Amino acid sequence: MQTRAPKWLVMPVLLVTGITLLAPLGLLARYSLNEFRPAEFMVPGLTLGNYFNALGDEYYRNILANTILMSVAITLISLVVGYPMALFTARSRRFKKILLLCVILPLFIGNAVRAAGWMIAFGEVGLINTLLQRLGIIEAPVQIMYTWVAVLIGAAAVNTPFVVLTIQSVLEGISASIEEASASLGAIPAATFFKVTLPLSLPGVQAAAALSFILAMNSFATPVLLGGPSFRMMAPAIAEEIIAKNNWPSGAALAFILVTTTLALNALIHLAARGRRGT
Repeated sequence: MQTRAPKWLVMPVLLVTGITLLAPLGLLARYSLNEFRPAEFMVPGLTLGNYFNALGDEYYRNILANTILMSVAITLISLVVGYPMALFTARSRRFKKILLLCVILPLFIGNAVRAAGWMIAFGEVGLINTLLQRLGIIEAPVQIMYTWVAVLIGAAAVNTPFVVLTIQSVLEGISASIEEASASLGAIPAATFFKVTLPLSLPGVQAAAALSFILAMNSFATPVLLGGPSFRMMAPAIAEEIIAKNNWPSGAALAFILVTTTLALNALIHLAARGRRGT
């Protein structure tokens, strides 16, 4: 006989969620409606001018478009790299604990510290340039630091462990006997993967893609340290408005635009994936 837990047990979770998530979002939305006056800091009001200024300015529109494009690219790279790692980890019996440890360990290191490590590797006398020169691929050091390539690699390295863990947990729930049955019917490994394993793991792929996209859209340390001052993404632009310019209403409007854009794009991806599964 199954017993249902009392509904009030969920109230602490809802309370904590409301305080830590909804309350800051509400405060952010309220700040975005205020007016900014340099002499008076922030004047209470109810204006959409900050949103019109942000969306009407080509500078911020380009930053938002660049953030979306980079986030899509980072997510695709994380999935391409992370899925094979997740599959190998899920199917490995002997080395599973070691592989999981290797995936989890980077999560204990802050993004800024990891970005600093990439800065050393991407330098003119760093590991990558030195290796390419010794292999005879290049004659002189190439510029990697402060480029979109550096940001792409650094952010994908940050997101890949989350992708691996998300997909690996779904693959663990797929019985190996299903794949064995496919092989016993004469299917080659590639056919088994594309017709059995991959379709069954799509919910995990979708969840991993959504998580990676959210992390990439809100990335701060990696674009600042690896992209340099000329590379622009939304999170550093928001920090600049609030910290450097002391313009809280404009920064709050940009932050709310970033949040709503991220949620809207994730919702569209979810609806498209659900519609595809329904056909």
